[in-house]
Amino acid sequence: MIYNNVVLTVNNESDVKEIKSLLAEQARRSSDEPGCVRFEVYHSQADKQHFILVEQWETQEDLDRHKRAKAFTELYIPKVIPLVSRVPHPADLIWP
Repeated sequence: MIYNNVVLTVNNESDVKEIKSLLAEQARRSSDEPGCVRFEVYHSQADKQHFILVEQWETQEDLDRHKRAKAFTELYIPKVIPLVSRVPHPADLIWP
C-alpha cells in the first residue's frame, strides 16, 4: 500500500470556499480511479485555511497514474495549486 498525505494552506482567506469546492470535486473524481483505496479531504476546524488530503493507493503505479489523470492535471494542478502552499507527507502505516 502507498499512503500519501498532503497538507494544503490556502494563501488568501478569500479563496477558502473555492478550494473547498475544488478539493471535494478532486476527491470525488480521484476516488473512482483504479487503485484508489482511500481519498479523503479534511478541512481544519482550528485554522480554516488548512486542508489535509489523506490518500491510500494499492501500488505506486496507481499513484503515478493518478498524477496523469484528468482530475489531477485539469483540476488540481491548474486550479488548486496556484492558490495554496503544499507540503506532501508520504507515510508508512504504523498501526493497525
